[in-house]
Amino acid sequence: MNGVAWFPPANLGAVEWFFLAYFVLLHLGYLTLNILSLVHLRRYMDLHSLDRLPHAYAGFDPPISILVPAYNEAETIVASVKSLLQLDYPDFEIVVINDGSQDDTLAELTNAFGLLPFPEDYWRRIPCKEIRGTFRSTRHASLRVLDKANGGKADALNAGINASRYPLFCAVDADSILQRDSLSRVVQPFVVDPLTIVAGGTVRIANGCRISGGFLVEVGLPDKLLARIQIVEYLRAFLFGRLGWSALNAVMIVSGAFGLFKKSEVIAAGGYRTDTVGEDMELIVRLHRLHRTRGTPYRIAYVPDPICWTEAPETLKVLRHQRTRWQRGLIESLAMNRPLAMHPRSGWVGWFAFPFFVLFEVLGPAIEVVGYLTVVFGAAMGLFSWGAFGAFMLVALGFGVLLSVSAMLLEELSFRIYPKPSDVAKLCVAAVVENLGYRQLAALWRLQGLLRWLTGGRQQWGEMTRADTLRSGDKAR
Repeated sequence: MNGVAWFPPANLGAVEWFFLAYFVLLHLGYLTLNILSLVHLRRYMDLHSLDRLPHAYAGFDPPISILVPAYNEAETIVASVKSLLQLDYPDFEIVVINDGSQDDTLAELTNAFGLLPFPEDYWRRIPCKEIRGTFRSTRHASLRVLDKANGGKADALNAGINASRYPLFCAVDADSILQRDSLSRVVQPFVVDPLTIVAGGTVRIANGCRISGGFLVEVGLPDKLLARIQIVEYLRAFLFGRLGWSALNAVMIVSGAFGLFKKSEVIAAGGYRTDTVGEDMELIVRLHRLHRTRGTPYRIAYVPDPICWTEAPETLKVLRHQRTRWQRGLIESLAMNRPLAMHPRSGWVGWFAFPFFVLFEVLGPAIEVVGYLTVVFGAAMGLFSWGAFGAFMLVALGFGVLLSVSAMLLEELSFRIYPKPSDVAKLCVAAVVENLGYRQLAALWRLQGLLRWLTGGRQQWGEMTRADTLRSGDKAR
């Protein structure tokens, strides 16, 4: 029995149309976000055209606690803390949470900042692992360090929230670097709109950049194509994805590397959950659910110009681990907050964003992988027409290239982080190559994350092997 006999032509046509329609809907959704982002960014740039002038504090900027969870970060923790100490903001404290590190993280902090034991009481409003010791710097009054039993990133953040003193807290990864004006920019939604409970900034790739004194002093591109492709990914995800959702008050993800939160709201929600690898997204979706279902007005904002620089994986092995973990965290976040979906009071976030993430981000990898395999195999075996195959590849690959290139165009029209024409040309090449193998491989990794969630496999918050960008320019300390 040949393939055509057991798979009737009517079914073949249905399969062709299903996969073609799915990819058309996927890219129409992204194009809609692109249009929203373009309109929102233009309005934002007009309103903040004078922000590049020296900032004169008017006394309205609320104090901020910066929380830095650290696990085995001996190589980068000193440079990160040094950069935070030099932030251009009137009133902030830094709380580093050493989450049971097995390396010299605590020793590095002690030597660099003159830490001394300083026992203090604080209100333990969110459960967390045992605090083994608290330390204060003899050189910087704004720096404190908690040493606690290992409990994971979420547990470390909960401990930091308990120990923090100020009404807003900023969660920052220990291997990331903020620009000097990042705090003064990301806090603006709280100053302008009292309903704001969360504001997220932009995360960019530091690979290939030059770091000195804990700050990025020159933007550059990495030598490895894999890291360049991730730059394009991040541009698309932040400038088009989160900016578009922000216009609808439907931001579902605020990066764990850089987000500002109203502490009382997070405590009322129960803090970060420790039973998910996507604690950053889960908290945002939970805040949406609680406020929407209770009918409480609120705003979760994305601000495009506060920048946090972080290193991206430069090997396929490490990148695969990262993407399967991200996918697992995405699915857990949505599953744990199912009542938000299409709730009568859920608005854009429940009726549009939540279904979009389920259909295109959770189920998308499975449909994409099966779609590619089915259409390519069907065309090769003569089951599908080559015309249908060409239409599928045009939609699947052509629109992907268009979205990536348009994200770079939007970047060039707004912030121009990469001013060199040669850098822009290299990123355009990466945008094309991304859709010719990398995107399909990423879909396979995300499918593995979905399968891992379905089979109940657990994934821990562990070490991430990265490049040497963040410590290359700050060897002497």
